[in-house]
Amino acid sequence: MNIKFLGAAMSVTGSCHLVTTDKYKVLLDCGMFQGSEAMEELNYQEFAFDPSEIDFMLLSHAHIDHSGRIPLLVKRGFEGRIYCTDATADLADIMLQDSGNIHEREAEWANRKGQRSGKETVIPLYTQEDAAACAEQFSPAIYGQLIQINPDISVRFNDAGHILGSSIVELWIREGEAITKLVYSGDLGVKNKEIIKDPTMIEEADYLIMEATYGDRVHESNRESVQRLMQIILKTIRRGGNVVIPSFAVGRTQELIYELELFYEEHEEHRRELDKIMVYVDSPLATSATEIFRRNSQVFDEETRKRILEGEDILDFKNLKFTRTIEESKMLNYDKSPKIIISSSGMCDAGRIKHHLKHNLWNPKSSIVFVGYQAEGTLGRSIQDGDRYVNIFGEDIRVKAEIHSLEGFSAHADKVFLLEWLSAFKKAPRQIFLVHGEEDAKQAFAYAVKDELGYECTIVEDVSEYNLEHGELVAAEALRSAIGAKEQMLKIKEKLSNVRNEIGAVLKNTNRLIADKLPEEKVIEISNLALELEKAAIKLGAAVADQEDQE
Repeated sequence: MNIKFLGAAMSVTGSCHLVTTDKYKVLLDCGMFQGSEAMEELNYQEFAFDPSEIDFMLLSHAHIDHSGRIPLLVKRGFEGRIYCTDATADLADIMLQDSGNIHEREAEWANRKGQRSGKETVIPLYTQEDAAACAEQFSPAIYGQLIQINPDISVRFNDAGHILGSSIVELWIREGEAITKLVYSGDLGVKNKEIIKDPTMIEEADYLIMEATYGDRVHESNRESVQRLMQIILKTIRRGGNVVIPSFAVGRTQELIYELELFYEEHEEHRRELDKIMVYVDSPLATSATEIFRRNSQVFDEETRKRILEGEDILDFKNLKFTRTIEESKMLNYDKSPKIIISSSGMCDAGRIKHHLKHNLWNPKSSIVFVGYQAEGTLGRSIQDGDRYVNIFGEDIRVKAEIHSLEGFSAHADKVFLLEWLSAFKKAPRQIFLVHGEEDAKQAFAYAVKDELGYECTIVEDVSEYNLEHGELVAAEALRSAIGAKEQMLKIKEKLSNVRNEIGAVLKNTNRLIADKLPEEKVIEISNLALELEKAAIKLGAAVADQEDQE
């Protein structure tokens, strides 16, 4: 049996792992690459396998970095069943259709822009119609149900505690007389999270594929993050700014609604202030996902189900408003009253959140609050890392708003719980593959596992294939270095763009300040020097572009 890691190997996106047995080919997830332009280009490459040869697919959960290329997989010939939990099937349907709609709109925008410069027509990765057609291939299951897929393979989905419907996959495979158990963690959640249950502890596996997103970090507690969020909200509103929260439409948004509902109900001392503060969920996808949450209360944790049985609506309160139309979304940026805006996407690379950032990042009265992981190369990561300027819709925006990161809202387990989860195994799996983490996180977690549990881990660092019988690497492709070089080139181009803008600003200010104080010939001389500097930056940018084309 071989496992080929085709995504979530170099980063935290594009989750996709191919298991090849003596008779079958099984796909674990088929996610979209997100982040930098170089990473997103991977979505358009041919699959490293023939989709028509895949017998079936197992989907750990509905997040786009795990499910986003399913419509493309089907479009290119996959005809098998897609097994997942019932809640995941519901969420994947709306999320993939939303993704298809985004691809259509982005292609339409690129073609309108490209016509003016004579560029080739852009074809969307897939359409909303392509995504809708995938629903027929989903086979929903409930947690704990043992599914006999064929005479040689059975599977069981366990609660991963990450988002609604997320699962840890237990897979039993017979080859000849031998039965091998493979466990795939998917994305693991945290303990004592609101709404959903804690992750299931697994006791045995021959082979384990495990995520390590936060393998090098320890989160602050959820309570601490909730308290900090409420302090940020009150402080920002009092100075007349908006609180903008980029949030994943599924999971994080519903948790925020839950926490805000409690805050609005329980804090009488702030009642007068809170009554004036509207909370807008500006994401049609989040609105639809919230309805799916309401329909799947059977998988909620005990405390949440108790509140529901007592007649509470845990996902609504009087100051909450869901916006669906584009007109409603635009009005939020024309309305000058302080407010809270929760909008997707969570990494700020698509959707309505980009418009809200454009209208609030430059304002020192506003606050931007990150409550989820920001992958390398994303707009969210640039803001989080302290970039002074970010480019949104072709315009360089100065970052003056207060920037906050609250890791206690993360739906990913931190280093402490990852170790706790792994320690539940009664004995070490023959091989532990670490995926879904940036290189530093995976390295740090591997050291921690060795130090505390005595287990050796295989750090998956690139597209690579392993033979399980011999426990060895049989093939690898050096995509990481190529993508790294491309990303470095893009960063240089972005910095050059910022330099040009700053030179232009200096030129304007210089002309304004010296026009009335120096002779005209001196003003012209200084202006010409500034223009020469700007030309040099343009030439350097062109040289970088030429080098990129050659590569």
